[in-house]
Amino acid sequence: MDKVVASAAEAVADIPEGATVVAGGFGLCGIPELCIAALRDRGVKHLTVVSNNCGVDEFGLGLLLRGRQIDKMVSSYVGENREFERQFLSGELKVELCPQGTLAERLRAGGAGIAGFYTRAGVGTEVAEGKETRTFDDGHTYVLERAIRGDFAIVKAFKGDRHGNLVFRATARNFNPLCAMAGDVTIAEVEELVEVGELDPDQVHLPGVFVQRVVVGGGAHEKRIERRTTRPREA
Repeated sequence: MDKVVASAAEAVADIPEGATVVAGGFGLCGIPELCIAALRDRGVKHLTVVSNNCGVDEFGLGLLLRGRQIDKMVSSYVGENREFERQFLSGELKVELCPQGTLAERLRAGGAGIAGFYTRAGVGTEVAEGKETRTFDDGHTYVLERAIRGDFAIVKAFKGDRHGNLVFRATARNFNPLCAMAGDVTIAEVEELVEVGELDPDQVHLPGVFVQRVVVGGGAHEKRIERRTTRPREA
């Protein structure tokens, strides 16, 4: 039951070329930065990556973009990464843009064993092109969205125990649990490792049944700020 591995490099060592990787985080908050760096160092290519966004040019998933390791991104937001924009416009990178709420629900459905669902988001736009639509009793048209599952999921948590039970902090809780549930093999990097039994069961955000490997950050997380906004200092 002890799921702790020695390093991020060991945790991602069997992610093959061409794999679909689901990555947690929102902006630069709660991203699995150690696993991303380990994938960068391995040089594994032709990845399909599902994540709310693609980091920034110098950090997060932007590192994999720079190394031409990602063939396709499934995201809801891409506005902070110039290299993403360049590769997309040049045709080097395939991109599937998905409304943010729809992306979250597609991941949740994948983790819950639900094949698909109908939503009004995207009806009448390019998002709905080539997809089945239906009109229900309320008179509205809905588009069928398919669930998402990944070969691997990489997520980051605030605390975790050796069984893989996880606690997330604030904004990092939004996509990380959903991504963790949607992976066939889920790797969780944690800021703090506690012993089994130390976490209050009522405070566990993700049960260890969804996690196969745990990596301890040990102070290695940078926690960068995506965009720093300040006001002038008062005289």
